[in-house]
Amino acid sequence: MSYALITGASSGIGLCYAKELAKRGYNIVAVSNQEEQLKIVESELRTSYGVEVLTLCKDLTDRNAPLEIYNETEGAGLEIEILICNAGMLLFSTLTNTIPERLPAIIDLHCTTTTLLCRYFGDKMKERRKGHILIMSSSTAWLPYPTISHYSATKAYIKNFAFALWYELNRYGVSVTAVFPGAVNTPFYKLSDKLRSRLATFGVLMSPERVASSALRAMFRGRRRLIPGLFTRLVVVICALLPARVLNQIIRIKPIRELLERV
Repeated sequence: MSYALITGASSGIGLCYAKELAKRGYNIVAVSNQEEQLKIVESELRTSYGVEVLTLCKDLTDRNAPLEIYNETEGAGLEIEILICNAGMLLFSTLTNTIPERLPAIIDLHCTTTTLLCRYFGDKMKERRKGHILIMSSSTAWLPYPTISHYSATKAYIKNFAFALWYELNRYGVSVTAVFPGAVNTPFYKLSDKLRSRLATFGVLMSPERVASSALRAMFRGRRRLIPGLFTRLVVVICALLPARVLNQIIRIKPIRELLERV
């Protein structure tokens, strides 16, 4: 039977992916570093959708994790038809104010783990001449701006990696879809309920359910990329066209300069 493997499946968009795919009849391999939450997810998916669920508690910043995941699914005889590289770490701060030990973690989580999972499972999909890979990047991949230098750089790596991988695997019947969401209404953002509601109303914050459903539609249609939400698309276009000299003048404004010095 076919399985969908989802990293970061214990909460947020990853959990939405797991529910949506279980609803479509896919068995689920849920990967996360939150062991107790994974147990809850397993029970919910089995009870609500009647699918088989394998949970793997892994630290995805560990470079050994991708091979361990591959070996465990292969050892269990599971055919991974869908791979969703969703696990992420939100890290907003200027580089010189970032704890040095956090930098290898975000690079390995976003770049190394994603690359190795695609290497292992992409090879099996290529052999079978079918499969889907969905890679979660970010709208920040298009926006190399202050406070997201390291975060956006990892997301830009994912963007280029996914686009190139599409060309490599598409002719073998394997689709590769890169998704570039903006702000999503998840616990990542520490906001008051009032502000969260207001931002969601104006489309600044998208619901994780909407992101997941849009991304899966794009994936099953074989689309190479998706920027979900009109607001996010507008921001990407405007910021991409903003001259560097203009941004440089903006960040020299005293309140903004003082803010950047603190983060």
